[in-house]
Parts: sequence; structure tokens; C-alpha cells
Amino acid sequence: MSQLHVLIRFHTLRLASVVPLLLPLLPAAGLAQSQVQLACSGTLVEARGSAELKRITANLRFSLALEAEAASSEAALASLQERLAAVRTSLKNLQVVDLEVTSPTTWQRPASRPSPERVVAGLQVSGQLAPARLQALVRGVGGLPGVRLAPVATEADRPGDRAARATLLRAAYQDALQQGLDLAGAMGLKGVLKPIEVLLEGGSRPGLKMVMAAEAAPFDPAELAAPVDRLSLQVRFCAH
Repeated sequence: MSQLHVLIRFHTLRLASVVPLLLPLLPAAGLAQSQVQLACSGTLVEARGSAELKRITANLRFSLALEAEAASSEAALASLQERLAAVRTSLKNLQVVDLEVTSPTTWQRPASRPSPERVVAGLQVSGQLAPARLQALVRGVGGLPGVRLAPVATEADRPGDRAARATLLRAAYQDALQQGLDLAGAMGLKGVLKPIEVLLEGGSRPGLKMVMAAEAAPFDPAELAAPVDRLSLQVRFCAH
């Protein structure tokens, strides 16, 4: 019975670094079974397929940096705490979920004429909100003292991830199969291509859009890049 060997290559370098550490722990029988021999009595044809799927924006993921400065660390942290309270209040009004706030850090800003040496305190804030609240986020929160907004990322609806990945797998494989057939035809090979190995590579990349609080026009969430899932795979076929 023929076998289809499937490998998922997401962290190749990391796995390669830890495999030598795991080898002494593996039973000899298990190690022998893990060594898969790929057999092809015909011609080995290798092709790469890819696919992407644009999805509907369900949420926005934002992050911002918050800073305050003063003559001393204590004063800078106190000012940062006050600014954070204002940010929290504004975000609460926007019904932000998955709110995360990092611990504060401080550093010295060297003196430069005519400014004296100052202590800067800062932290990061991130969360998720509905697309309809983009304008309020940029104008209301982005305009607060000490706030610097990072690019906003669009996110698709999580329950649809499984179906989206299945669609990408089918499309990427069909792309690889067609390329394999074209290559086999160019080589003068005729017949059926039998897959003997599949290497999966891919993931999702949220659409990014830089938003700045200083812009005058309204911020329209429909103008943000839609979330796009991408997947690629490499297939080795045996052509007879």
C-alpha cells in the first residue's frame, strides 16, 4: 500500500536544534519507524503550490505606546499612571476586549541644549475592538497626551479559521498538481502523478494600516486592508 508522507515545516531551524537532544530519549524501534523511505519507481516531479484567501474583517487589533517624562523616576511614573488612567477610561468607553498593559519601564534621556536631563517612563497597551470604533480610537485615544498609535491590524472571525484553512489546502494542492502536470508534460511524461510527500508552509497575515491622529479626514474601517490567509506547500509526485 502506498503512503503519503506529510511534513509541516513551521519551525525547521528550531526543531533541528533540539532533535539531537531528544535522540537519546527515543526507543530504537520508534526511531526506526520515524525514518520514512520515499519510493518512486518512475520519475520524481517536485512542484510548489500556493493560495490566498481574503476574508471579512471582524475585529481590529490595536497597540499603542504610552510615555511620560519628568525630572525623576518617581515623578515620571506618577505622570505615566495618570495618563494610563485616562487611556483606560477612553478604551472602556470603546468596549475594548482582550486589553493588555505591559509593566512600565524607565530610562534616562540625556541633556541637550536647552533641555535638561529627563527620566522617561513608558509602557505598551493593546486590545481588540469593533471596526466601527476606529474613528473614536484614533481621534479620542490617539489624541491623548503621551500616546503613539501603532498600525492597526484587521482580524477575521476565529470560528471561520478551520474552513478557511481547508479551502487554502485544496487550492494550494490543486495549484501544485497543475504545475506538476505541466512540468511532466514538458518532460514528455504521460500518465498519473501520485503524491508521495507534502511539505506545508503558511499561515495568516493580518492586513495593516497606519493610522495617525493628526489626519483631518474621517477614518473609515472599510479602507483598511482586509485580513488575508496565505498557505503554500511543496509536493513531490511520482510520475509513471
